[in-house]
Amino acid sequence: MIRQAIAIFTKDLMSELRTRYAINALLMFVVVTLAVIMFSLVGESLSPGALTGMLWVVMFFAAMSGLSRSFVAEEERGTTMTLQLLASPMSVYLGKLLFNLLLVVALNIFIVLLFLLVMDQFTVAQPDLFWTVMLLGSVGIAAATAIIAAIIAKANTKGTLFPVLSFPVLLPLLMAGIAATKVAVEEPVWDNALPELQMLASYIVVVVTVSFLLFDFVWKD
Repeated sequence: MIRQAIAIFTKDLMSELRTRYAINALLMFVVVTLAVIMFSLVGESLSPGALTGMLWVVMFFAAMSGLSRSFVAEEERGTTMTLQLLASPMSVYLGKLLFNLLLVVALNIFIVLLFLLVMDQFTVAQPDLFWTVMLLGSVGIAAATAIIAAIIAKANTKGTLFPVLSFPVLLPLLMAGIAATKVAVEEPVWDNALPELQMLASYIVVVVTVSFLLFDFVWKD
């Protein structure tokens, strides 16, 4: 299973590096969004909490702009049946999850660094806590969007369904991520963010477990 998953991950990565569809869409969205935010806030003073919420909004919508491609591309190329014949459902899910995870982690690192560069008012009091939250948030987003992308892959209105289904599923993650990031930005005490960190870790475990249990039915139907 692991070997098949790595092969699927490598296939998706090589395909993305050739076409750069998701990469270009994600980077363009991030740059344009941050540019609009930066110009609209000229002369304004926002609290760290407001900037934290803004950061997570950018991360969420950036993920919505390109992460559905992991399964949609298989439907568009007509390679879904081939994958079903050559690899087990668990291998397919794990390979797609690894690809989404790489894409989300790289994307969120880019967003955060750019956000820190252009937003002078945004400073981090606890870098270690901040990056821990970013990592957990990235894993949660990757896990949730992987199974949602599989669900909507065969639908006619893929672009509309993906954010519509993703928002309620990701809402607990977003709330916990915003709260934990706010602590990392404003307070020098790790303990104040422990409930949110536990929530993020629990969310990841639940989503990945449920996805492994349900993916077989989603993939074959």
